[in-house]
Amino acid sequence: MNLSDRIIRESPEQPPSSSSSSSKPPEGAQTPLTGDTTIDISSFNLTFYGQQYSTLYINTTGNFTVCFNGYYGTMEGLDCIIGETQTGTNPSYTVYGYSSGTESYLKSSLPSVTNRMTGTLVINDLLYPDAPANVVNIAIHGFGTETVLQIGDSYPNPPPRVFQTMVNGAMVDTFVGVNLNFDLSGCRQSGVGYKTGDVISVDHDTCTDLVCDDTEVHTRPSNRVRSSTCADVDGGAESCSEHVSQLSLEHTCTVSGPAVIDSDGRVNSVQDRCAHSLMSLPSVPNFHVLANFQERRRKDVSFLDSVTLRLDGSDIHLQQGGRVQLNDTTLTLNSSVQEVHGVELSKDHTGVTAKVSLTDYNTSVFFDGNTAHIRVTKSLQGLCGNSSRPLSDVRLSQDSTSGCDVLHNDSADPAINCSAMTERCNLLNEAPFTACHNHTDPAPYITACTDTLCKYPAVDGLGCQFLEAYAKACSLYSTLEDWRSKAGCCKTCLASPPLGPPVRTGSAALTSSAEKASGEDGCFCRALFASPYRSTGTLGDPTVCERDSASLSLVGCLLEEKGIDYSTLHLNDNSCVGQVDEQTHMVTFDGSDSCGTVVSVNNSQVIYKNTIMTHNHTDVIVRHDQVSIDFSCFYTQPDVRTMSFRIKDSSVIEEITSGAWNYTLTMKAYLDSSRTRLVESSTEVMLNQKIWVELETDGLGDGLVAVVTDSCWATNQKSPNGGLRHDLISSGCANRADQTVEVTGNGQGTSNYFSFNMFQFTGSSADVYLHCRLNLCVTQNNTCAPTCSAAGSRRRRSARSTYVAEAPAFITMAWTN
Repeated sequence: MNLSDRIIRESPEQPPSSSSSSSKPPEGAQTPLTGDTTIDISSFNLTFYGQQYSTLYINTTGNFTVCFNGYYGTMEGLDCIIGETQTGTNPSYTVYGYSSGTESYLKSSLPSVTNRMTGTLVINDLLYPDAPANVVNIAIHGFGTETVLQIGDSYPNPPPRVFQTMVNGAMVDTFVGVNLNFDLSGCRQSGVGYKTGDVISVDHDTCTDLVCDDTEVHTRPSNRVRSSTCADVDGGAESCSEHVSQLSLEHTCTVSGPAVIDSDGRVNSVQDRCAHSLMSLPSVPNFHVLANFQERRRKDVSFLDSVTLRLDGSDIHLQQGGRVQLNDTTLTLNSSVQEVHGVELSKDHTGVTAKVSLTDYNTSVFFDGNTAHIRVTKSLQGLCGNSSRPLSDVRLSQDSTSGCDVLHNDSADPAINCSAMTERCNLLNEAPFTACHNHTDPAPYITACTDTLCKYPAVDGLGCQFLEAYAKACSLYSTLEDWRSKAGCCKTCLASPPLGPPVRTGSAALTSSAEKASGEDGCFCRALFASPYRSTGTLGDPTVCERDSASLSLVGCLLEEKGIDYSTLHLNDNSCVGQVDEQTHMVTFDGSDSCGTVVSVNNSQVIYKNTIMTHNHTDVIVRHDQVSIDFSCFYTQPDVRTMSFRIKDSSVIEEITSGAWNYTLTMKAYLDSSRTRLVESSTEVMLNQKIWVELETDGLGDGLVAVVTDSCWATNQKSPNGGLRHDLISSGCANRADQTVEVTGNGQGTSNYFSFNMFQFTGSSADVYLHCRLNLCVTQNNTCAPTCSAAGSRRRRSARSTYVAEAPAFITMAWTN
């Protein structure tokens, strides 16, 4: 027998003789429901959030509603169960009495229900547009002071149904499911409905909670303060009062990355790039807290980008980096509270806090640029009340034509190690986070963390973001010991996220802020915006040709991703620089004839040509990308050209004869200090990237002879003596003029290595040739290792040191594009 059968066909019985119920079992006949129907349930009565009722008011037109003190929508202050819009034309109801089978089944499903069953109302044959063939049946069971809502569906794999409870006109709870049972027990205080377990108020003097326990209100010692009495709290009674007042914001919702962790600990991910309602108030129709989602480096994963408080027709936007806007006006905030349209705003080094205080409702929103924490004194609506709700129900897109609800796919990132990411997220199960487990469940945060990091790379601080989110949620209830050192997380990088150029609400949102590997702030293009440029390998739009000039627009965030400062760029005429559009963040260079544009005639075509460039001719070498972008007008649109570097030869092996020894000398380049990731011929080497070069011999007598790297230098030509030259090692020591060079193990054995940051020669091609001269040193009774000062210059070698100078080794490696 399925659940739908149990609702419809369970036989009514007389209650046992020991029952105190005086009601008689009804006949069990089905009665049609047409429009508004009043039903007498005085045979068993129903208790709804602590209030007992003997009459039901049911409406099957539009939203399916069961109310206890009037028809839905006809008056204020109603107590109701509100369902979705149903389209059935033949619904009916049946009233049953006591049934031992039903009672046993429901109590086994809901251990929280302990009273004896008194009666049941069954509503049959409800239909819904999303499943017109599925017959849904609803049952409301009375258990004295307790009430159970039961949902049954006659078809396999039906979609879930959504029901909400309302007390005195205010929403209290949301139930989602199919073929499930829900305990509707609760209580009310001063006309306000509360779920079982809700904290109604806190006594600041005694540090006790007034809580809803099943259907009654009880006082209990507060288990959310750091100690049992106010006097024990740091700062004394006044501090305790302030702390407990904060703790009274019982319902907590966390939004981090794409994840929404609602007030009941359920987790869901937002996949689109729209604005969604996190919470709203029935008593204040125009009040919403919205979460605005945007993509970052991938097209298929959205991140919380900003939070909007919509009140009295105004929007207060909490943005990254502590920026706050009232509509289109930027506000200046500090730690002092500033009231704007009834919202108390303040800002510190950790983020921005917004508080809204109404007659019977308080909410607090904290946003640090990555994560939002919403705390309220009542049950929530929107995604924070139920993160599993269909996004279409809570979507409040600012531009309905933007296609924000379109879902995008992206290729999987093979570099993501899901096992390693899962292990990292599971740090929340370990100390010191275990100190929070008794009041803040880590499970939803671990789920949100693993779901995100298994499909999105742990860049821009994301590897610490969910740990930070849990630590912040924990801090509401207790003090958490320093967790960052164990997790290897920066103390300030998440609290004050780096900024990109401001993006006006509703624009294309071209940029996303992130932190570079060097620790500097930087901007990265959003994946959807940058995709057309990356697919064609360009940095901007095609050249725009006019009558007497050519102009070129480059994408500011693409330049910054490559480490290029647009302010250092200029045309052939150094005074002609790029102009930045603050709305689109495009950098435009106008190559008019006064900016050094070269004009020529070719086959009756007038050609305008200019170059975007940056370099300092006084420097021999540079460690940042040199820019040289030619653009011209041929009445066609050329692509923007870019450069990259690859290792042409990653290792060179030569046979060298030196006196009586035959040995092999190998020079190899690596990408890591442990020298395990060999630079292959196809490996791209970026400017300013650290390279480790190992010089290793095979065939030398161990302990008799050591290899000393006497000098290494780079040229822009194959010849070691031709063209431009830059020294890396001189006289066995690092060149003191190049602070990136480090030499290790020189003269201490049959191999040594050194490292340096990659460069290219200014104004030259991308070719870099590395040459090293080595000598053999007899180690017997000698010290072969060069002695170098801290500044890099070589001290005088011991007089007993001996080089086999007649047999120097020479080896060359080339980097080329």
